[in-house]
Amino acid sequence: MATARHRQISLVDTRYYHCVSRCVRRAYLCGVDKYTGQSYEHRRQWVEDKLMRLASIFFIDICAYAVMSNHTHLVLHVDSKKAERINDRAIAIRWHKAFKGSDLTRRFAKGDTLSSTEAATVSDNIKQYRKRLMDISWFMRSLNEYIARRANKGDNCKGRFWEGRFKSQALLDESALLACMAYVDLNPVRAGIAGTPEGSDFTGVQKRIAAATVGKQPQYLLRFSGMTTEHIAKGLPFELTSYLTLIDATGRCIRADKTGHISNDLAPLLERVNISTENWLKLTSKFTTVFHGAVGRPESLKLFCHHQHFKRRANLTNCEKLLA
Repeated sequence: MATARHRQISLVDTRYYHCVSRCVRRAYLCGVDKYTGQSYEHRRQWVEDKLMRLASIFFIDICAYAVMSNHTHLVLHVDSKKAERINDRAIAIRWHKAFKGSDLTRRFAKGDTLSSTEAATVSDNIKQYRKRLMDISWFMRSLNEYIARRANKGDNCKGRFWEGRFKSQALLDESALLACMAYVDLNPVRAGIAGTPEGSDFTGVQKRIAAATVGKQPQYLLRFSGMTTEHIAKGLPFELTSYLTLIDATGRCIRADKTGHISNDLAPLLERVNISTENWLKLTSKFTTVFHGAVGRPESLKLFCHHQHFKRRANLTNCEKLLA
């Protein structure tokens, strides 16, 4: 039996999650169908454009993504602090960028005067909108429903386009986050559809590399901030240059030698999160087959299971072996 979504997401333990959506049967999200010869490559742009749009509306940041032929990988960060800090009118304005809302909330967003009864109703609506705008399920629903409707219309068909549920994994610490981001960013390289990370179209790493060449970080992707400080409270806790060096070194090794040999130019970042070379290669090439459910160091996983009232600790053995 599938685990309920609310038991897979615990903001007390982590704000980072890996989400995967797969097409049903032989439905093609993108790529070329070898049976019919029909190309669906144009749909990759649909996914990327919608992702960037949703990231500008929801309090959910995109850390990494890859649009593959029949599935998508996303690493997301829930910015609950910003969601709680922003005022009610700003919440209403954001909500109406993606959803219809009600006549009352639209009037409120425009600054119209409301009666006390109307204001009370709007207040209840805004509380609900605030919660939904930092809800991964609502984010994924908004993305997948849009793509499914558009794809079915293009294919002149009806019915389910995606599997019933998207898969989500809690990334409980820096080690799990780093390994998962590298796994997602190198997905096209491992699949043989790209030779290099910078040549991997419709991926977060390609956007980051393109922006880095002009000394910038891409809009709508969560920034690399290194260690957070009083002045930089939000961002991925890694150095961008170290991460890109790590991705390049790992990608070269995976393509050249599947047995796990890495050159001596090992990124310092690996030493900081204390993952061995052999384990790093396994994590970044087989992340979703090694782990099913929340991922992190054993102590992080135990705490997550305690908070979520799980009696069994799935992944504990692999977490102890690969991340301890």
